Amino acid sequence: MLLVVTYDVNTADPGGAQRLRQVAKLCERYGARVQNSVFEVMVDAAQLTVLKSELQRTMDPEKDSIRFYRLGNHYQNKIDTLGRSAKVEAGQPLIL
Repeated sequence: MLLVVTYDVNTADPGGAQRLRQVAKLCERYGARVQNSVFEVMVDAAQLTVLKSELQRTMDPEKDSIRFYRLGNHYQNKIDTLGRSAKVEAGQPLIL
């Protein structure tokens, strides 16, 4: 299934910048960055459980927020893009 993962990590405190980098690295393992704090992630149910668990351990729930938008398996007609789009569309083969 395709998810859109967005996050807002509070970088005002000393650990915030480190949490921000860790959240971004976790999301990069599962998908493609489409904007600064927005990732398109292709995962199955088990991978989603692991991703959520890893993000929950990384974030500070009192200061940060992470949102998951499920687009499902039939997402092709649910995404409209204006302007520059990702180099690799989610779910498409990577051809070099």
